[in-house]
Amino acid sequence: MRFLRVLGVLLVIVIVLGVVQLVRPVSQPTVALVAPTLRVKGQRPSLPWPASGEAAVAVQGIGQMGSYGGNQPVPIGSVAKMMTALLVLEKHPLVLGAQGPTLTITAADQAAYQSIANTAQSLVPVRAGEKISEYQLLQALLIPSGNNIATILANWIGGSQQGFVQMMNQKAKQLGLSHTTYADASGLSQQTVSTATDQLKLAMIAMKNPVFAQIVGQPQVVLPVAGLVYNYNKEVTHQGVIGVKTGSTLAAGGCFVVAANRTVDGRNVVVMASVFGQSTAEPLALAITDGLNLVNAAAKVMRPVPVIAKGTEVATVTTPWQGTQPAVATSGVQFLGWPGMTASTSLKATSPKAPAAAGQQIGQLTVRLGSQIGAVKVELSDPLPAPTLRWKLLRL
Repeated sequence: MRFLRVLGVLLVIVIVLGVVQLVRPVSQPTVALVAPTLRVKGQRPSLPWPASGEAAVAVQGIGQMGSYGGNQPVPIGSVAKMMTALLVLEKHPLVLGAQGPTLTITAADQAAYQSIANTAQSLVPVRAGEKISEYQLLQALLIPSGNNIATILANWIGGSQQGFVQMMNQKAKQLGLSHTTYADASGLSQQTVSTATDQLKLAMIAMKNPVFAQIVGQPQVVLPVAGLVYNYNKEVTHQGVIGVKTGSTLAAGGCFVVAANRTVDGRNVVVMASVFGQSTAEPLALAITDGLNLVNAAAKVMRPVPVIAKGTEVATVTTPWQGTQPAVATSGVQFLGWPGMTASTSLKATSPKAPAAAGQQIGQLTVRLGSQIGAVKVELSDPLPAPTLRWKLLRL
């Protein structure tokens, strides 16, 4: 009798445990992204880099294609004026067609100009009492590249040259230009240094400002006292060139940052290049030639490139009773680009309820490459079964 009682108790315990196991909640399937980044197959393109100095190439809205010469900071000459202009427009924003505040040229401004008028610097004549707008000052800064105009703007925006240089370096840090140091507003100082990659990044930011882009795309302008002045970037309006800035000093050699329109697969793209440290007999001419060669070569290697093919495993679904199984993209994604590029991915998913059939949508994958964005549905590639009775009873 005692044996039967013990057996009965054990049987009750087994039944109770079985019932508990059967009614215990079952963990929901978990969905995980397979790869946060995707690399386009193939090797990065070979480009016609200059024989010396530094260079970099990028496509607006897509990304950097490559760089040459390392990240050693070098003098950048008047290319520094891109930052000067950007800070002026940040302090006093303009819309297209607006002239902005009017400044009056002081006797000190005129005297400063006259004291260096016979030097080899790029200067713009000014006269005490001259009325000149913010827009015209930016034209004088960026087109004939007036060093004295950089000084006038720096005093206006920063209160002093030292104050403005501090603003320049703060902005460089904010923008992630980690190899850039400004010592003056014009770039005449050989202590104003940067890299081809940093300045290309800055140019891409500056060209998004429509007023900046309009000014650097002007081949010549008429200023109140100086009269007709010409852009040092003589390629503007030629070969699709729409900017950006030249620079040339003994310390910097020839420097050129260029933006140009090109057509790729029926689409207009802005290809940009930067070239620094050219030191031949005609350093600026060589920098311009090298920059255009890079732009043309970059445009030729661009094409629609597949980032994800239909049926690619992009996520996994994991359950305690089934393990891990794949979830796939229902369609492909391709972007304008080149081999070797890296796209980022993010997944917005919902946990499927088991049982679920193959082909059931469980989320959406978003793929980004620069400003290009693609979205594809994600579905189960295989059926997801419900947990079996045996699994429920034996689970821990």
